Amino acid sequence: MGLEEQLPGGFLLTTVEAVAGLARKSSMWPMTFGLACCGMELMATGDPRHDFARFGMERPSGSPRQADLMVVAGRVSQKMAPVLRQLYDQMAAPKWVIAMGVCASSGGMFNNYAVVQGVDHIVPVDIYLPGCPPRPEMLLDAIVKLHDKVQNTKLGAHRRAEIVAEERARLTGLPLIDVSPAAVK
Repeated sequence: MGLEEQLPGGFLLTTVEAVAGLARKSSMWPMTFGLACCGMELMATGDPRHDFARFGMERPSGSPRQADLMVVAGRVSQKMAPVLRQLYDQMAAPKWVIAMGVCASSGGMFNNYAVVQGVDHIVPVDIYLPGCPPRPEMLLDAIVKLHDKVQNTKLGAHRRAEIVAEERARLTGLPLIDVSPAAVK
């Protein structure tokens, strides 16, 4: 009876996608973009009580070239929109965005010409976090949900097919259909 017969099935077996997802999830470097009152709650998430360092995010980056997560906290004015887009474009790929607060998600109570009515008009948003302002616990929950999304992101040709299907569903308004090779068979 050899060692391989004593080990449970699936022991030390994984895929490259699973390892890459775990590495990306566990080493996110956020670039904070606190614009208004939600910025205070974003800063509170880094304090010892909430401590988002336990999620591998202990290094908030001031430089977009070293960040892969942008947390947009607060309302975005029309004058700030080009700066936000430029910083997003300078981030390393793959990159993710959390719209923190109702002002970043939909413009909030500021329905006027000076405030962008949702940061998704400027950059693609992965997680919308409601609230005015949202509590640090809510931001931690959004980060956990983003980590799940990042860990399950496909690589290579599978990812391109997934992106095309998501974009087609968004533009046409039709439900998303599974285009993975396993579903096609």
